[in-house]
Amino acid sequence: MKKTFNEKVKQVIFLIALILLIGMIFNELKSYFLGLFGAVTLYVVSREKYFQLVHKYKWRRGWLAMGFILLYLVLIIVPMIFAWRLVKPKIEIVLVNPEATIASIKNALLVVEQKAGFDVTSQGTLDGVISRVTNLIPSLANSTAHLFTNIALMLFLLYYLLYSGGIIEKTLYKNIPLKNENITLLATETKSTIKSNAIGIPLISIIQGITAAIGYIIFGIQDVALWGFLTGLFSFLPVLGTMIIWIPICIYQFAVGNTGSAIGLSLYSAIVTANIDYLARVTIMKKLGDVHPVTTLLGIIFGLSLFGFIGLIFGPLMVNYILVLCKIYINEYVDIDVHNPVISEANVNAEVAASGKADNTK
Repeated sequence: MKKTFNEKVKQVIFLIALILLIGMIFNELKSYFLGLFGAVTLYVVSREKYFQLVHKYKWRRGWLAMGFILLYLVLIIVPMIFAWRLVKPKIEIVLVNPEATIASIKNALLVVEQKAGFDVTSQGTLDGVISRVTNLIPSLANSTAHLFTNIALMLFLLYYLLYSGGIIEKTLYKNIPLKNENITLLATETKSTIKSNAIGIPLISIIQGITAAIGYIIFGIQDVALWGFLTGLFSFLPVLGTMIIWIPICIYQFAVGNTGSAIGLSLYSAIVTANIDYLARVTIMKKLGDVHPVTTLLGIIFGLSLFGFIGLIFGPLMVNYILVLCKIYINEYVDIDVHNPVISEANVNAEVAASGKADNTK
């Protein structure tokens, strides 16, 4: 039945009002996206085991959901307490006597410059970096309350997602305006993407942190736990990653006269710590779902800007999910003959070979 002009106008007005209301809600809740996104992530990670225990072993839904929440609460709070206990003494030193800390850093850089024979950094740049770091510490402390609010919201939503997960999934399957095969693709890619980022990246970070800490112990570096934690944290960054931590440590060891320790740690870090990332990604990430390093880097930049520290995990996840949605859009709406593509792999290889022959004849 064709709609009249008035009915079409009413439909447009209704859709505009609906979009405006949804936009207003999202605008007010944007500071709590971390909790919402975290709840969905934990649900995807937990759903398979949860439904197995409910349907196969007949565990009660409510108590089982509470058990999962307690488990995640421990997994979140314990690392945060550990990190805080490592960083707290250093923060207190900076806050109590920032002048002494700045003088210590300047003296260390002066020794490095004398040993190296050239200026590592200018005085203006150093003062600017130190000023930014000292100003960042109070802001990090102020964001703690917001972080715990999002954690509480995440666990609260997770309970209802687990308890009513079957109904929610059936409702989504019926109402998502996509072909059945694309809905299946969306579910499969979502599961793979979330597992590779939420499990794979932190697991690789832990492995690299432990590997680096072993090297710091072997070569007599002080504050092994702190430097191992920071090395694992910076391993989130592709390419540079752990080098941001162990290269300055090696330079400082060389500057203060610990030449053997500096050379040994440099070799250990370059051979073992740097390559353990590649081995871990080949073994772990291939099983969970491969993520390109460029996606990870862009996700980290985006995630830190949007979510803060915890965006190290959720940033790459969101960027990768955008790529999944683009793939589904092409599959759903773009008419492409996959059996006779305009640019196929064979065509590209032929063009590369022809280009190589042309270069050889010159």
